[in-house]
Amino acid sequence: MGVRHASRRAWALTGVDLVVEPGERVLLTGASGAGKSTLLAALAGILDDEGTEVAGELTAGGAHPRAARDRLGLLAQDPDSQLVMTRAGDDVAFGLENAGLPPEEIWPRVDAALAAVGFRYGRDRATQALSGGEKQRLVLAGALARRPGLLLLDEPTAQLDPDGATLVRDAVARATADRSATVLVVDHDAAPWLPLVDRVVELVPGGLVAHDPGWRPVPRTAGLRLPPAVDGPVLLAAEAAGYTYRGTAQPALAPTDLQLHAGRVTAVTGPNGTGKSTLALLLAGLRAPTTGRVAAAAELAGGTRRDEPAPHRWRAGELVSRIGTVFQHPEQQFLTGRLRDELALGPLRSGEHAEAARRTAEELLERLGLTAFADANPYTLSGGQQRRLSVATALATAPRVLVLDEPTFGQDAGTWREVVALLAEQRARGCAIAAVTHDADLVAALADARVALG
Repeated sequence: MGVRHASRRAWALTGVDLVVEPGERVLLTGASGAGKSTLLAALAGILDDEGTEVAGELTAGGAHPRAARDRLGLLAQDPDSQLVMTRAGDDVAFGLENAGLPPEEIWPRVDAALAAVGFRYGRDRATQALSGGEKQRLVLAGALARRPGLLLLDEPTAQLDPDGATLVRDAVARATADRSATVLVVDHDAAPWLPLVDRVVELVPGGLVAHDPGWRPVPRTAGLRLPPAVDGPVLLAAEAAGYTYRGTAQPALAPTDLQLHAGRVTAVTGPNGTGKSTLALLLAGLRAPTTGRVAAAAELAGGTRRDEPAPHRWRAGELVSRIGTVFQHPEQQFLTGRLRDELALGPLRSGEHAEAARRTAEELLERLGLTAFADANPYTLSGGQQRRLSVATALATAPRVLVLDEPTFGQDAGTWREVVALLAEQRARGCAIAAVTHDADLVAALADARVALG
């Protein structure tokens, strides 16, 4: 089969021949942008009809995927796209209610599914108060509660802390132990899934490659050579900085101290829900702390209005030239309709001439393997490609500080090394970097200091 998305000349998938037997558990690997998420969307029957071209034959349980929707469970790469209710329990129950199950059967299933994925809050937690990883667990609970015949998992552990990732894999294994469900899982962190799956197939240009049972992924850090860190002054500091959302009693971030030194990388780690992404927003000047403060050194704040030390009070142009930010969800920061325009926007806002901004954009597109998509809309990229674009936009203005939320999410081994090498180069030029991450390889390769929350 093959798939070509609307507005794209190139096919996202071509020559895919894959038969998955009932009860099989298959791991699907492949480079970032190879079409793995597209294949899962096709199997789930949720491809956009308008303008999308599908070649060949695709069936699920012998029928068109749309006819099999009530028998499948899907965890998409972006869990926010699947949340439909404001309370956690109601969201898990939604599919069961649509299937017509009686209430006395629904709620025991909901509770069992929430427990299976390690969701610690119970039914009444507001979905908008959840971290990205907690949302991921919640959506998986909703998929497992339905006891589907086909379970499609797209990067199910990518936003989870190590303990949470192990728990999720174990939950999937338990839920499918009787082989009543067929499982197709996409995960760039392939090694932990190998004991749980029957076979591994890799999506490559023109089709699939089946790997033998002894296949093991090459470590991402193999051959990695990075320039050393430098020892510079503190550029940005959090001093007992905390945050509580309006209308809630529990703080999203407890008072936290952190210093970002020029030429050093600080990794921010910890379990899901401990406030890592909230801390990133405070450091980036995108939100004001409700307790404590975030203060820039004179070297960083100089040139702002009244040499203001609080980044959240800076004008947009002042902020973009001083602090580059990567959001947890990259699609939330895209502002234009073309990749090349997205990368030129920051430099233009910070006063760079158009020709220099264009050169910066082209260099970053080439470096991160996105040149072929220079005129594409950012929202048509794969999740891993969107992540690389968001990293590139943060680098485009050559800021003195980078605040990065999961910068290596969705990357294959090659693109992971390129992202890490780029960040190491920024560190070597004296940039101060804060990286919120669950990626142990990233911490080992790049972090000079670590702040563990929770």
